Amino acid sequence: MVTEHSRHDTRLDRFVDSYSQRTNGMRVSAVRALFAVANRPEIVSLAGGMPNIKDLPLPEIAGSIADMITSNGTQVMQYGSGQGEPALREQILDVMALEGITAHADDVVITAGSQQGLDLVTRIFCDPGDVILAESPSYVGALGTFLSYQTEVVHVGSDEDGLDPTALRETVARLKKAGKRIKFLYTIPNFNNPSGKTQPWERRLDILSVCAEEGVLVVEDNPYGLLTLDADPIPAMRSADADVIYLGSFSKTFAPGFRVGWVLAPHAVREKLVLAQESATLCPPVFSQFAISTYLATQDWQGQIEIYRDMYRERRDTMLHALAEEMPDGASWTRPAGGFFVWVTLPEGLDSQAMLPRGVNARVAFVPGGAFYADGQGARNVRLSYCFPPADRIRIGVQRFADVVRRELEVMDTFGIDASPHELRRPTGPGPDLT
Repeated sequence: MVTEHSRHDTRLDRFVDSYSQRTNGMRVSAVRALFAVANRPEIVSLAGGMPNIKDLPLPEIAGSIADMITSNGTQVMQYGSGQGEPALREQILDVMALEGITAHADDVVITAGSQQGLDLVTRIFCDPGDVILAESPSYVGALGTFLSYQTEVVHVGSDEDGLDPTALRETVARLKKAGKRIKFLYTIPNFNNPSGKTQPWERRLDILSVCAEEGVLVVEDNPYGLLTLDADPIPAMRSADADVIYLGSFSKTFAPGFRVGWVLAPHAVREKLVLAQESATLCPPVFSQFAISTYLATQDWQGQIEIYRDMYRERRDTMLHALAEEMPDGASWTRPAGGFFVWVTLPEGLDSQAMLPRGVNARVAFVPGGAFYADGQGARNVRLSYCFPPADRIRIGVQRFADVVRRELEVMDTFGIDASPHELRRPTGPGPDLT
């Protein structure tokens, strides 16, 4: 017999009533959630954005880090400055100069990857209910950070050249009329994650002009800018406006495991960022900073970036060629000029989230487009990554992905689901427009 006194609370989390309201905005990253599946050897993963670091000169790097420890171990394994090591901040100026940025090392704050930079910027600027503008689509990691601070993310329309200045002006006007408080515009102008689109220089100036007129701060996230595959890097937005907050990272141009990024900010903002950094971590990882600084001082890091460019160019071209050969009519995709990602638009009527389990069953992983929106868009989109798999695996992965799409279309036909006309055979022509 069960009495009232013998009842047990069956909630899985007995702390559920103790969490802050902020935790309601936390969500699982769609990319991280795929890792366990994507790492299985039989799966071709076109999902994650992990850089390929196999071409790094590992013996030379190991030797220089060993020398660093031998000669300076008591410093590199000690606490450091909340702003970051001065020598590395000076070297970062040389990195940013490749994209036209002139700055002072005092305005650079080292962070644990640019992801922490996003967190610190959001922390010092945003209160619950504030609006953050983000291009459409936008980086899933940024959306997770913004929502965790209880902000409202409003997407701004994009076209083939990325963020649309006209749509930006209209969105700002609509939000101001509604009494909303806009804190900043978040944008990835180079090889946007996930769309792969790049804002031309004139487009960047137009966006800066709109934001200046409307009093909107610009946060420029630029992890891929030096990984241009078809031309020289386009100058950063920060090169044209010293009030832009610029986020950089060594994760894509060197190695992500060190978790070193930085924020370049106006001087007053820099002060707030350092205070926020100290409250979060006391100081960014000192050993990692010295390791990066040693790499920049002893290795041909610009030559290494050229090696990365050649390797990613081959993989991008392989993916684009495979998509043109394999995908059914009604699908389209972007042709990125750099970075890691191709953004696919599926034929009318398909849902990328619903396709995902069938994709995994077909031994291919991809990221459904809805992960890159805060408002439910993206059902017909998929992000495909070409950065990590070698070319032969990319071809196999695209073939499997295209087969999944064709089977989805066949199911729609079988059950009479209304959609735009489509062709189920593999196209023999040049494929859809890659622009």
